[in-house]
Amino acid sequence: MTPTMDVKQYLTAWAARYKDDLTTNILPFWLTHGLDREHGGVYTCLDRDGALMDPTKSVWFQGRFAFVCAFAYNNVERRPEWLDAARRTLDFIDAHCFDTDGRMFFEVAADGTPLRKRRYVFSETFAIIAMAEYAKATGDESYARRALDLFKRVEGFLATPGVLEPKYLPAMQAQGHSVTMILINTAARVREVIADPVLDARIAKSVDLIRTCFMHPEFEALLETVGPHGEFIDTSAGRTINPGHCIETAWFLMEEAKHRGGDRDLLDTALTIFNWSWKWGWDDVYGGLINFRDCRNFPPQDYSQDMKFWWPQTEAIIATLYAYQATGDTHYLDLHRQVSDWTYGHFPDHEKGEWYGYLHRDGTVAQPAKGNLFKGPFHVPRMMICGYRLCVELLAAQP
Repeated sequence: MTPTMDVKQYLTAWAARYKDDLTTNILPFWLTHGLDREHGGVYTCLDRDGALMDPTKSVWFQGRFAFVCAFAYNNVERRPEWLDAARRTLDFIDAHCFDTDGRMFFEVAADGTPLRKRRYVFSETFAIIAMAEYAKATGDESYARRALDLFKRVEGFLATPGVLEPKYLPAMQAQGHSVTMILINTAARVREVIADPVLDARIAKSVDLIRTCFMHPEFEALLETVGPHGEFIDTSAGRTINPGHCIETAWFLMEEAKHRGGDRDLLDTALTIFNWSWKWGWDDVYGGLINFRDCRNFPPQDYSQDMKFWWPQTEAIIATLYAYQATGDTHYLDLHRQVSDWTYGHFPDHEKGEWYGYLHRDGTVAQPAKGNLFKGPFHVPRMMICGYRLCVELLAAQP
């Protein structure tokens, strides 16, 4: 940390900014323009000014929005309108987002008519954390039980051949980082409201897979796709590094290490992943975290490879605060300032509200919409809530 920087003053300023941005900008934008007061649920395909571009509803975001509203209620202010929005969105999920086989859709129409179903379980994991957080907010244990039941069903879907269509044909055997990491956070959120051995078992399994399969020290990288036993797959997909996902995984592990009372081995794993991923992801020329890298430094295959998306920046903001809290090393506050300065200098739309989502490598806006089926009220408000909570905790621990 710069010698002239006062840590207490720095954390106080960021706590205030996170709370103010969340309560006067981000949540009001989505409650005004996204919340569907006719059919229930939330729209996310919004133009720069909040105008609805497409009435298709992302099922991912029904769970994500309900979670964020309850999470804000639990950690920032107990505002009735946030809890009401969470309940309305959960009601929409219950009424329209589950198929008869117990799995969830990916897209539904404005009125809830099913439009699309995919082979993933992310619709389910986001619904689970919404139910768990709402249970925490209201004390309604039925939502905790439902979250746990759906979590167990997800484990069943993943363990039963044929339930989820494989990504590849049998000649290509692989496993992905994304579902492995998301289940850590999902289980942790459920564990806060109901106890069950399956939750700790899942976290332990995912941690083991990350350490033994997805971390590849020969590249100093956590890879997105590996073989069934962690084998390196020398293809574009197998060489892909997603710095944002890796940094998100790092703070999930830091949070778990904290839950365990300061598990040093797990924290070391988390910091290793963070440090590797920062080196791969940070753009020394233009600033900000880049989208994709190739661990052998070939050109990445993804067309958006050198763009700056909103969410890797928000995950890095959270991760740097967790890293500082766990270590006391002001190096991580320097990184927090570095990523925060760049993020807040490029993504917020000071004229129309909310944040842009997609920037060119040089930080110019690629397109100005505030949402689509993949960007909406999740990463930005979650960062602000986590950031506010962590700054408050850090300030409370200051001498």
